[in-house]
Amino acid sequence: MESNCIRESSKACFNTCCINPLLSLPEPHSSSPPNSAVTVDPRRNFISAILSSIQPPNAVFTNHESLPSSTELFSSLKNAVLNYSNTVLSDDIRARDYYHLTVSNHVCLDYVGHGLFSYSQKPKYETATSSSSSSSDDAPFFDISYNSVNLNSYLQYGNQESEFQAKIRKRIIAYMNLYEEDYSLVFTANQSSAFKILADSYPFQSNQNLLTVYDYENEAVRAMVDSATKRGARVQSAVFSWPNFRVNAKKLRKIVVGKSQSKNKNKKKGLFVFPLQSRMTGSRYSYQWMNLARENGWHVLLDASALGAKDMETLGLSLFQPDFIICSFFKIFGENPSGFCCLFIKKSSISDLTQSSKSTGIISIKGPIESSAAIDEPPTSSASTSQQIIITKSPEIQEIDEKAPELTTEPKKTLEIEFRGLDHADELGLILISNRLRCLINWLVNALMCLRHPHSGVPLIGIYGPRIKLERGPAVAFNVYDWKGERVDPILVQKLADRNNISVSVGFLKNIWFDEGFKEERGIVLENRRTKKKKKRREKSDCGVGAVAISIGMLNNFEDVYRIWGFVARFLDADFVEKERWRYTALNQTTVEI
Repeated sequence: MESNCIRESSKACFNTCCINPLLSLPEPHSSSPPNSAVTVDPRRNFISAILSSIQPPNAVFTNHESLPSSTELFSSLKNAVLNYSNTVLSDDIRARDYYHLTVSNHVCLDYVGHGLFSYSQKPKYETATSSSSSSSDDAPFFDISYNSVNLNSYLQYGNQESEFQAKIRKRIIAYMNLYEEDYSLVFTANQSSAFKILADSYPFQSNQNLLTVYDYENEAVRAMVDSATKRGARVQSAVFSWPNFRVNAKKLRKIVVGKSQSKNKNKKKGLFVFPLQSRMTGSRYSYQWMNLARENGWHVLLDASALGAKDMETLGLSLFQPDFIICSFFKIFGENPSGFCCLFIKKSSISDLTQSSKSTGIISIKGPIESSAAIDEPPTSSASTSQQIIITKSPEIQEIDEKAPELTTEPKKTLEIEFRGLDHADELGLILISNRLRCLINWLVNALMCLRHPHSGVPLIGIYGPRIKLERGPAVAFNVYDWKGERVDPILVQKLADRNNISVSVGFLKNIWFDEGFKEERGIVLENRRTKKKKKRREKSDCGVGAVAISIGMLNNFEDVYRIWGFVARFLDADFVEKERWRYTALNQTTVEI
């Protein structure tokens, strides 16, 4: 029987010409077959459409003041990529439920995770709860409390959960396209807690290896690596080929397959930590790595934190059920994006975990109404008394005038929670979201590559990872270069973007492998980043590349990507940074380092 997720992902492939993520692993020296004379390559058609969306084709822009208007370029994009117009529902939802982005003129390009609620729920929620709780100006949608318990005991014996947490658990498991009979869910304070909790309980003493696949420095994964190293694990990482940041299949396959298995076929090699795509470069990796790892005796942890909305409904996850999954959930897109993380553990893998000490970071979640004293059941004394009864409905609270019954007890009302952020993802669906993100990220990459310094012709932008590709992820890592070809500090770019009401990220790309043809670039590209270990205070040098990173989500629109393009183009002015420094001084009467 064909599942819903298989049908949905199949439609995505046929209707939008996307590339099936179940493609077999690339052979170490394989090359793509030549295009057939009668076969039309959907990738080539898509790339041609994106290239033609900036008029004239192969245009070069050397002056930020002479860029085409957003209206003109948006019209060109819709004419070039016809199915983009079919994604207008996302614009409608943004205007209705996330109007703060328009009112504040804020561009949010650093948001990675899944929003539980919508902004439109927040004002009603805060108004209703202000009289019933001593909340701050930024009232939470929920409260969390920390549990002092080890992971193994928590999974085996369970933990009493609130009605609010039970509702959240069921909704998130359904959203992740998982089943309660297959996976247990543990709520953690953040990603670092989730990775460390698992590392503290994983049997690295017997399953000695930890293999990760990240092309950037990930603080949460670093927490796992540190814990695993202390427990005797041998840590290895995949490497990524310069300059496209494709995973080096030959080297990774060698580590995954390793030497022949021992006589004990049940013995595991260790833990294989695998993201389906890079949250910095947008590089995507084949699902088949999970299958290959499992066939060769590894437990598999899928880091789904960088996946977009509805990506869990792709065909691959219905076939490859990882032992562990980690994913983050936040409150509101573009507004105080704090929340919690989810650690999913396959029930058949629970017995493989060891008894650890108390795990720091496991949390319980309660609705703020549950946290206060049963405010939906106030005492009554007279039938003639009219009072305000507060009833919980979604994370919003509604007040209803009601005649109090004489000396009777009302049955407890069912807690209804509306996760409008997740509902919006479900409403948009996999096909629409995929189409939209594919068009926006590729348009932005194309636009960035069209910026060149006047006179010298030096490219303003250096992009790391895939360029214009049908199957790339909705993220891009890049650096800005001045007219002499010298890199502008990524942190400076971030600060100036923030001043222009644009939020971007910065990160550190690493695990880069240079083949013989790029050996000379190694010494030019790589930088040494010194880090100190807390206990021994020893300095350790990491080699990599600091970069600006942009992530695009289902609620971003064309104006957002045009805004970041227009901001970056201002670096074409050789005096832009100095002008910004003087402008800031004039406005604030003090000089602040930027």
